[in-house]
Amino acid sequence: MNNYEYIIASLPVPGKDDARLDADALIAAVRSQCSPSDNALIDMLLDSFDGDKLCEAFYSSAFRSRNAFIREFLLFDLKLRNTKVEYLNKALGRPAGQDLMPLPQGASEEFDERSAAEAVLAGKDILGREKGLDNLMWAKADSLVQLHIFDIDIILSYIVKFKIIDRWNRLDPQTGRELFRRLVQEIRNTR
Repeated sequence: MNNYEYIIASLPVPGKDDARLDADALIAAVRSQCSPSDNALIDMLLDSFDGDKLCEAFYSSAFRSRNAFIREFLLFDLKLRNTKVEYLNKALGRPAGQDLMPLPQGASEEFDERSAAEAVLAGKDILGREKGLDNLMWAKADSLVQLHIFDIDIILSYIVKFKIIDRWNRLDPQTGRELFRRLVQEIRNTR
């Protein structure tokens, strides 16, 4: 278990005719090779893609995680979600602060990516906004593993990307294929 080099090396490399990424199958294959503690981290990360599970207790638990990727990425996720709510509140003339989720106790209010997120949200094209927000998520996942080599954080970063690609395969297959090619190139560069 926890042979991260093997897990990363076993990720698919597409041929000429890129098949659609089956994120669930790929994540299941990764999970089958991970320890129970790593699977608990994967569970928490996957829960962040399920809107029904997102609540103050979820983010507080994530913020207390011993894993830096989980702590930092899910705090980023919460701040990005709150930035979207703030933008919608302003655009719809709703009271400032309405429907914002509180940050976990001890978390910094500062959000370095706020201006980038607000610039994306100000775009007129709804698909462009969604792509822009997903690009911010992708970039954050990358930034959190810059100095990592073959560890669980790399796996978690790939899972974020699998979920983003899967989302775009459902919304816009062409964008999904482009993101899949980008991910494959990143995987090739780590070998």
